[in-house]
Amino acid sequence: MKTRKDNPYKEVLTQLIIDIFEKSGNKPLNYKQVSSKLNLTDNDSKVAIADILQENVRSGLFVEVERGKFNLKQIKVYVTGKVDMTADGSAYIIPEDEFENDIYIAPRKLRQALHGDIVKVHTFEKRKGGRKKEGEVIEILQRAKTDFTGTISISNNFAFFIADDRKMLHDIFIPLDNLNGAKDKEKVVVSIIDWPSGSKNPVGTVKHVLGVKGENNTEMNAILADYGFPLEFPKKVEEEANKITEKISKEEIAKRRDFRGVTTFTIDPADAKDFDDAISFQKLENGNYEIGVHIADVSHFVIPDTELDKEAFNRATSVYLVDRVIPMLPERLSNGVCSLRPHEDKLCFSAVFEMDEKATIHEQWFGRTIIHSDRRFSYEEAQEVIETKSGDFSHEILKLNELAYILRERKFKNGAISFESEEVKFTLDENGKPTGVYTKVRKDAHKLIEDFMLLANRKVAEYIGKQGRGKNKLTFVYRYHDVPNPETLTTFSQFAARFGHKLTIKTDKETAKSLNAIMTKIEGSKEQNMLTSLAVRSMAKAIYTTKKTSHYGLAFDYYTHFTSPIRRYPDVMVHRLLQFYLDGGTKVNAEHYEKMSEHSSQMEKKAAEAERASIKYKQAEYLQDQIGTEYTGIVSGVTEWGMYVEIEENKCEGMVRLRDITDDFYVLDEKNYAIIGQRKKKKFQLGDEVQIRVKKVDLDKRQIDFTLLS
Repeated sequence: MKTRKDNPYKEVLTQLIIDIFEKSGNKPLNYKQVSSKLNLTDNDSKVAIADILQENVRSGLFVEVERGKFNLKQIKVYVTGKVDMTADGSAYIIPEDEFENDIYIAPRKLRQALHGDIVKVHTFEKRKGGRKKEGEVIEILQRAKTDFTGTISISNNFAFFIADDRKMLHDIFIPLDNLNGAKDKEKVVVSIIDWPSGSKNPVGTVKHVLGVKGENNTEMNAILADYGFPLEFPKKVEEEANKITEKISKEEIAKRRDFRGVTTFTIDPADAKDFDDAISFQKLENGNYEIGVHIADVSHFVIPDTELDKEAFNRATSVYLVDRVIPMLPERLSNGVCSLRPHEDKLCFSAVFEMDEKATIHEQWFGRTIIHSDRRFSYEEAQEVIETKSGDFSHEILKLNELAYILRERKFKNGAISFESEEVKFTLDENGKPTGVYTKVRKDAHKLIEDFMLLANRKVAEYIGKQGRGKNKLTFVYRYHDVPNPETLTTFSQFAARFGHKLTIKTDKETAKSLNAIMTKIEGSKEQNMLTSLAVRSMAKAIYTTKKTSHYGLAFDYYTHFTSPIRRYPDVMVHRLLQFYLDGGTKVNAEHYEKMSEHSSQMEKKAAEAERASIKYKQAEYLQDQIGTEYTGIVSGVTEWGMYVEIEENKCEGMVRLRDITDDFYVLDEKNYAIIGQRKKKKFQLGDEVQIRVKKVDLDKRQIDFTLLS
């Protein structure tokens, strides 16, 4: 190898030398040791390595730590990622680059970063025998949240706020001028307004007073605020909504296909107030059936860039708590102007299908319509018509049910997966306190509506998705569901086998068929909820995106959300785009719609978490009066600190803590979803039936503790 002056490989050799120092933990090395590690034993190579080391001491890349021995000068490496706080005040940074390992941050090096924040981190050189990678926060790029719900504690000179969020480990200092009328021990929403350098606690101001702890309204509003959902509509938004007229002009009617003379009805929950879908039915002269899926034309009333539209986009979804709905749109629209109430002319966006007896589609049409609903059915009323074969519009409902059965069977034959978990519902008294728990059963009336909504969603997506290729492909918002991760499926398969259920996972279609067989077999069994929950967890999560069109769980190549624009913003986007293309419009900015889709997916996730939190609260509130009561339960989850048990009778879930099981020392066997006693080898595994007693309920933390009975 030639010397430095005429070495064409100098750049490559320099990088190889850097790699050697990094791999050896940056220990001081001389040129002979570097040569040996590179297996370069000839004299020319050794001279070249010595020259590179000396030259790069001058450039600042290496340091000569003692005569003839060098190491790399410490180069600061910066990583951007999200803070994941732990209970002891330390945190891990989850890097934006998914291939990077998590970085440990000691409490003193968090520099005021909070859970969920996006931060810039300086990573340290790996320490021998220490953690893989450590770091220090040097900049907070984006706060995850500055508003927190919790309890205020007021003294004579100042106040402190203690957050409900267990990952918010700092109390917030509240100057008495910032109390906004809050009283001692009340539940409030606080905003962080300052965090002086060197101060342990941030400074905040009371934004909303929620009320007395433990009261139903206070606690439900606290859950909403905690997940970032506003408690009321801004005045400007309400004013805009109230100006919208329900009167439909002759000019508007003339632009639309008129269905007012066609039999039309809605089927919804008994307590629903927003009816965003209706079905019309008529037999055609050729013997086929024309079925219209009519959806509230929200995009006619909610105009882009208005205050109303901005608020709807920010919320992105309605939120369904145990005792209330927090609508995406003000009540004037959601329950009034847009709601497809019976015996009123209403504007719709419709998908209309001509079908034969075998549910084969011969013609389809998409466009704006006007309808007049003849009847509002609850699910129970429609179910009664199906079961008794009599009642209002029995001919129409029975035929629709027949066709829905065919669509459903075809869907499952093509590889759709059926997850029928039991939905927990509460009976509440006038104060919102739970007096009973029951599970909601889905019957034919629910499935009838679902199958025609799925049909409309699929056909709208197909209509746009199949137009244009490559660069000419039309931008659209799809509901995308990825194939399951093979690793998680294998784990589920091994676990299901312990209950005698065989899952075939050779191909996606075989997996779906096999999963359906298991789901059918376990319906009504004690392990149904637990196995269904595990199966769902092994699936990918559905998202909104412009990039991919398919839905694995439904076995559709194209799928979107078209049928619920009163409660989902992506459906409003879909209506706007569909009309734009029906009017001859060309491709729109995909990046803009992708960002809107990402926001909608995030808000949907938050809404689901808020709903779960409200269920957990009501379960805890229900069992608060059952302290000491004994129940039979099913082991529904295991962790290193305890096992979750779901009570068979009421589906309430609580924890048996390992420290409270005194007959042995138990540890987690993560691979086998079990906890095992170290001396007697007694095992508690997911799905096992156990006897428990309600030990303790913590409403603030929404936690239930059980004692295991021997």
